[in-house]
Amino acid sequence: MKPKVLITRKIFDEALKILNGKVTYTMGPDNRSLTSEELCEKIKDKEGLFCLLTDKIDRNLIDAAPGLKVIANCAVGYDNIDVPYALKKGITVTNTPGILTETTADLTWALLLATARRIPGADRFCRMKHFKGWKLDLFLGQEVTGKQLGIIGMGRIGRAVAGRARAFLMDVVYSDPHRLPQEEEASLGAVRVPLDYLLSDSDFVTVHADLNSSTRHLISREKIKLMKKSSILINVSRGPIVDEKALTDALEGKKIWAAGLDVFEREPEIEEKLHHLDNVVLLPHIGSATFATRIKMAVMAARNLVQVLEGKTPDNPVHPD
Repeated sequence: MKPKVLITRKIFDEALKILNGKVTYTMGPDNRSLTSEELCEKIKDKEGLFCLLTDKIDRNLIDAAPGLKVIANCAVGYDNIDVPYALKKGITVTNTPGILTETTADLTWALLLATARRIPGADRFCRMKHFKGWKLDLFLGQEVTGKQLGIIGMGRIGRAVAGRARAFLMDVVYSDPHRLPQEEEASLGAVRVPLDYLLSDSDFVTVHADLNSSTRHLISREKIKLMKKSSILINVSRGPIVDEKALTDALEGKKIWAAGLDVFEREPEIEEKLHHLDNVVLLPHIGSATFATRIKMAVMAARNLVQVLEGKTPDNPVHPD
């Protein structure tokens, strides 16, 4: 008998081809996430779970599936899963690292340039037919070339962002618990500095850290106060790393110049005032959203799932520190 699998939401045909003939799957709806109650009911007799980062895989859900062998997360981050408890129960957890590095780095720069040069506002200005001719002071923005970029979290994505900064002749500093090898620092032109120095001295700050107990509200109200009034904050990592209420207050009070956010603290809920501020660019968590990358993520997650169910070691097991 083929192992039974729950896919929490509709996925691409390319990933389903990996599963076809090897498992029997039940798939959730296309237009919404399953509720916790629905997940617990549907997972009861399953050996495999293919989930998205919007699915909360907690102890209650894990306990509802006594035969569960693998949780294949279609994401790099896995803060939506109680990984230690899953591993304790003998369940393999996998993720999809590496694939979305370049795509997310590109999106980081799209947000950085859009906020610095006020692109969304200028676009709306034209669409509303307010453009009546060139003016010396029309939509003045911030310089990017030659400025200092501070990167919080120097993993794959952080390093990819740093590499792109060379084209803009930027000075790069970074904050990370682990220092890069000296040769890599030299190739990127990056210098490791304390977080407070990074925040107080950088013109642009991009966030690429993992979400865990030590990084939740890492960018707190006190840390935001260290930033320059002309600085711009970009977050493409996880929303709870930034105190969203404190950031909103800083943007509203012009304590920093702008922000670009692809993630939110209580996603999909967004701090209400952010909707009405013209110095913030809001995106619906699309850091990896290209056709090629999202399909590759789903295919990798499907392969990880099948490998475990076939008794093999998956390509991408999660081993948290």
